Amino acid sequence: MSTKLSRREFNAALSGLVIAFSMTPQLTRAQGMVPAMLRNNRRLDSWLRIGADGTVTVSSGRVELGQGNLTALAQIAADELDVAFSRVRMVAVDTTRSPNEGGTVGSNSMEAGGAALRQAAAEARAILLEKAAERLAVPANSFSVEDGTVRSGDKTITYWAIAADISLRREATGAARPKAPAAHKIVGRSAQRIDIPDKVMGRAAYVHDMRLPGMLFGRVVRPPNYRSELTAFDDAAVKQMPGVMAVVRDGRFIGVVAAREEQAIDARARAQEAAKWRVPADMPTPATAYDYLKSRALPGDVVHTVAGPEITPAKTVSATYRKPYLAHASIGTSAAVAHFTDGALTVWSHTQGPYPLRGDIAKALGMEPGKVRVIHVQGSGCYGHNGADDVALDAALLARAVPGRPVKVQWMRNDEFGWEPFGSAMEMTGQAGLDADGNIVNWQYDVWTCSHNMRPGNPRGLNLLAAQHLEKPFAAAIPVEAALPAGGGDRNAVPTYAVGKMTIVDHFVQEMPLRVSALRTLGGFGNVFAVESFMDELAEAAGADPVAFRLKHLPDARARAVVQAAADKAAWNPGAKGDGTRGRGVAFSRYETIKAYVAVFADVAVDADGRVRVERVAAATDAGMIVNPDGLINQIEGGIIQGTSWTLKEQVGFDKERILTRDWNAYPILTFAEVPAVDVVLIDHPEQPSLGAGEASQGPIAAAIANAIHHATGKRLRELPFTPERVRAARTT
Repeated sequence: MSTKLSRREFNAALSGLVIAFSMTPQLTRAQGMVPAMLRNNRRLDSWLRIGADGTVTVSSGRVELGQGNLTALAQIAADELDVAFSRVRMVAVDTTRSPNEGGTVGSNSMEAGGAALRQAAAEARAILLEKAAERLAVPANSFSVEDGTVRSGDKTITYWAIAADISLRREATGAARPKAPAAHKIVGRSAQRIDIPDKVMGRAAYVHDMRLPGMLFGRVVRPPNYRSELTAFDDAAVKQMPGVMAVVRDGRFIGVVAAREEQAIDARARAQEAAKWRVPADMPTPATAYDYLKSRALPGDVVHTVAGPEITPAKTVSATYRKPYLAHASIGTSAAVAHFTDGALTVWSHTQGPYPLRGDIAKALGMEPGKVRVIHVQGSGCYGHNGADDVALDAALLARAVPGRPVKVQWMRNDEFGWEPFGSAMEMTGQAGLDADGNIVNWQYDVWTCSHNMRPGNPRGLNLLAAQHLEKPFAAAIPVEAALPAGGGDRNAVPTYAVGKMTIVDHFVQEMPLRVSALRTLGGFGNVFAVESFMDELAEAAGADPVAFRLKHLPDARARAVVQAAADKAAWNPGAKGDGTRGRGVAFSRYETIKAYVAVFADVAVDADGRVRVERVAAATDAGMIVNPDGLINQIEGGIIQGTSWTLKEQVGFDKERILTRDWNAYPILTFAEVPAVDVVLIDHPEQPSLGAGEASQGPIAAAIANAIHHATGKRLRELPFTPERVRAARTT
């Protein structure tokens, strides 16, 4: 078993991390201060360039993962510079020229990335206006700017005319003050997504679509399970197959390179037959997984407390909730292209963190990081740490075997389901009391979970799959728990409610029976499901309306406003009763306790066979300053749909030897016909910083569905997913 680290030891180690994946932005207006990401990348010309051709090129360190963040970032730059949105050109992250913002993770693109770009653009605007004043021979505060044209009386000059005379090869100072929200003309208004047209028209938008001159195709043979031993591999027949250019074996890593993709697929199949493995039966089963977690957890770490008197409750409520291992289940499988030439390597990847990936690939190949270039190209939605980084190393290892020829590697569907890092299973237990007035007292909450972050970029290990299969393998980093408020498995374990004396305990499991890492929301999905289901159970014990009960315990005015706005949108009727088949449920959370507020109301129908259909969802969100209203609605809608799929259908199947869910039949997801109608209300606070919202609605929808099923049937389901079998079983108890 791996060496155990306490939370205190982890926090000490965290301070030494080279790459921080989640950083709190510093949105200070004070002169001489700049947002965190701009402090780490001070050169203004690494963020934007003003072109003589009338365009503005923006090179954010944030990648487009389908969430529309590049559109919102373009809006920020355009507004701050006073240019038309259509003039902005967003450049994909490239480790040779883009600012290093670590990873596009944690719903931080607007909070951290947007704040940095806004300040960089404000400083560029100040430089442009200083030069314009000089060229026009007018005072610096005597002109107006519209779409890059500077006007003072009858004198005009454009940014484009002076672009060659200014230099952004200087460091940000924080001296320029970004615009006040009242001056925004583009931010706060919906803009058409810049990444959508190519996708809708079927143009080459994804790494899967790449075709480079002389490109070859690769596939990889994986072991049957995590700890299988390769006992024999005769590659003679594989090498003789049509089109095969190389067969690569390095320890347990086996790959093939061929001239055509179908030839690589055929060669992979033959190589699978030629590989002989010793397969240990050392995994738990789904039936024993939760006991396995609890038996191997570190001593409980008290991660949050609120002092208060020990009050003898009039009633005590306790409950245990469970979340299974979940797959990312990207519709498209992970893919990458690599080109090894003249001692240097270029990788095209849909990674969330090009710079951390560059460092880990260089380490795995024994190269200097400066000899490795990673360029982001969009891929299928990753929703966290799926196989995108792993397949990049696969492609690099195969490209090294055929120098001078680019190699594209795409995982097969059974690779994706069998080898991606899953979202960890979790068990959560709540216990609380109610005093005579129906107030919550003595809140105790415990969570058992494995790691929720084993991404690349960790200096204590190498978290790329193939690196652990080489003849001289690299060890993965020792799993550690992240600190609150972002947290990992304990993300959102701390409720937003005032509940008197409170103790939150995280039981962290370092020994991982299944490969796990970041899945969208990390532990937030399981914890919000548990906390908000528990709030409904407490409301029922108090004989209170669940909405009124939440409002009673919410001291945060913005939180109360979100719950009330969603209730109004849903036309909440406190006295409505379920009829045995139809019901309505509510849930609320503030993501990570510091980011966007979301409340949802779910209407469900439960048929005689136990099938649950979510018919309608009403939601409200407060994400501070809204940059792109349509984009924010997309994020809340997407989270609700994905959360509904997780809640009703998804779970990873496995036995003692291997992962069993290897295709869509074994791992079903929500279909288009099953998507509920979703109505989203936005509460804008332009005077406030933007709050991360990309992962804010998944947890509340799970709890709202659970609460709606209870409202409809009178039965409480506490273990995800809510399959027909579980619903039928609950009805018989």
